[in-house]
Amino acid sequence: MQADLTFFQKTKAFVKRSPTIMAVVISFLLYGFTVFMVPTAFNIGAISTIFMLALLLSFASAGQTMVLIGGGLDFTVGAVMSCAALITTTIMYSQDGRVLPALISVLALGAAVGLVNGICTVKIGLPALVVTMAIGNVLTQLTFAFLGGNQGRFAGPAFIQSIVHRFFGFIPAVSLYALIVFPLVFYILYRSRFGRQLYLVGNNPEAARLTGINVNRVKILSYVISGMFSGFTGMLGAGLMQTARNQMFDEYAYNSLIAVIVGGTSFAGGIGNYTGTIAGSLLMVVLNNMLTALQLSQPVRNIMLGAVLVLLLVMYNRRKSVRQ
Repeated sequence: MQADLTFFQKTKAFVKRSPTIMAVVISFLLYGFTVFMVPTAFNIGAISTIFMLALLLSFASAGQTMVLIGGGLDFTVGAVMSCAALITTTIMYSQDGRVLPALISVLALGAAVGLVNGICTVKIGLPALVVTMAIGNVLTQLTFAFLGGNQGRFAGPAFIQSIVHRFFGFIPAVSLYALIVFPLVFYILYRSRFGRQLYLVGNNPEAARLTGINVNRVKILSYVISGMFSGFTGMLGAGLMQTARNQMFDEYAYNSLIAVIVGGTSFAGGIGNYTGTIAGSLLMVVLNNMLTALQLSQPVRNIMLGAVLVLLLVMYNRRKSVRQ
């Protein structure tokens, strides 16, 4: 019994020190188990799909990472993505040449929702969990009222190919977007003035305020950036799915949060990195792929997913940041 306890403590300590490595290791173990149980799951197409979905989730989780580092929480990710996807198909309407108007529209949508989130949580002081869930629900209802639940419209053919095409038969074209998104996120977090301020605000808001940082502005901006990343990812999601419907990406609100936490970002704020988020996104996609490949009923899948995620959160639990 003591040996088992010591093993668990050592494993937990390693996870805390190296959450990114651990997330990748668990991803490979889960995929290996999937292949062992369902040998047909091992093929180039399946691996390419996992890679593509992991990239999409990592894009959606980029803004969530910043919000959590700043001490906040954003549950509007899925609602913004779904609305952005519908806006994309509405503007493109199966035609090429309308990418820029669609991009501007979804970024404006995300920024607006993020601004409302920031004002309500930072300026007014409402609980982030409650208010972002409520705003996400309002956005979903507004989307249904103004854009409809399922329009039967499609994104532009060239735009769709820029996402679903596979170079050499297995490298998804969406990887090209990662060449833009990843450097941008790393620059914002580690090179920009905003990124440095964000870590300080998340770790100790009072100390940040005493150094002259506008704490409220930094937190609100993190929500705005999160909304913009969600809108952009929703646009890519419309290309991936080719069409769009209301609430099609609702699960991304939950999955993005778990991916960020599993990647080592603390709920308390001030601790986290995007590399871990990318690894956490891979883990979430592999886990969902395993449950799908095993052809489990939805209730059983939900139970297993919840149990595994609780275990992962216990293993990845980190100390709270210094707040005083």
